[in-house]
Amino acid sequence: MELQALPSRIGQVRRIVSAQLRYWHMDSLIDRAALGVTELLTNVHLHATPDKTCTVEIELLLDRLTVSVRDHDPRLPVVDDAAPMATCGRGLAMVAAMSESWGARPDGESGKVVWFSLPTAAPAPPVTARPPRRLVEEVPAAAFAEVEHAVALGGPQPAPARSAVAG
Repeated sequence: MELQALPSRIGQVRRIVSAQLRYWHMDSLIDRAALGVTELLTNVHLHATPDKTCTVEIELLLDRLTVSVRDHDPRLPVVDDAAPMATCGRGLAMVAAMSESWGARPDGESGKVVWFSLPTAAPAPPVTARPPRRLVEEVPAAAFAEVEHAVALGGPQPAPARSAVAG
């Protein structure tokens, strides 16, 4: 979607991204994707020249969601170390911290794309140690002979059918 990166539009885009992720049943990604797109659009609003026009794209692949913002300013963003009491300058550091990966690349003669990606699959639970194996008691062969004798009442009998599929 193409838009002007104005504060009122940033909130709308955040809601659109959230709604799309709900539609895709990716609710676990909503908070991070909304934070990331807000930060990228805020950077366009604060820093992009000659205008604030940009395009937001979200792409869902099997294992990753990628959100990208394309604007008309060719200057690539720089991650600064913000002073402890600074009120700005932490946006890209937050995007880097909450995403799987992020980056910026030139886009044609006069523009750039800034993007981040989030993994779609939940991380695998930690592997725990297996419980100790139980030892099987030895059964004397004579016990099997007794069962065989008890079953052989009138000759061979068919075994009951069993299925590995429940139901």
